[in-house]
Amino acid sequence: MRLKSEMWVKAYLRARAGDNIMAVLSRRGDPDAGAIFILVHLLDGMCQLYGPAPAGLAVVDRERRWVNCFADETASQEVADAYIQQQSDMDPDLWLIEVEDSKGRHYLGDAFEPAADI
Repeated sequence: MRLKSEMWVKAYLRARAGDNIMAVLSRRGDPDAGAIFILVHLLDGMCQLYGPAPAGLAVVDRERRWVNCFADETASQEVADAYIQQQSDMDPDLWLIEVEDSKGRHYLGDAFEPAADI
């Protein structure tokens, strides 16, 4: 059984607080199964956006897997905002977590699917 979205988000935010990393919930989605996106602000006007990996990429259907939403890996804030708006138009139940990290760390560990594997 996969962890509900709300619980996963709370755990992620708590872990970032423990790491002294600025992370905030900027959009609350469906508590049970809303898609989760993580926007990492690089503090230079650019950002990275991570979203759910397509179902076929998941090693185990109970784990959350992640991919970078941009082919160039980084994008401007405007491009990221437009992408998030497009996704929310298709899925109004999505969650958005925003992280500030100049090193671009997403803290997704082994759950991140590098672009080369897609």
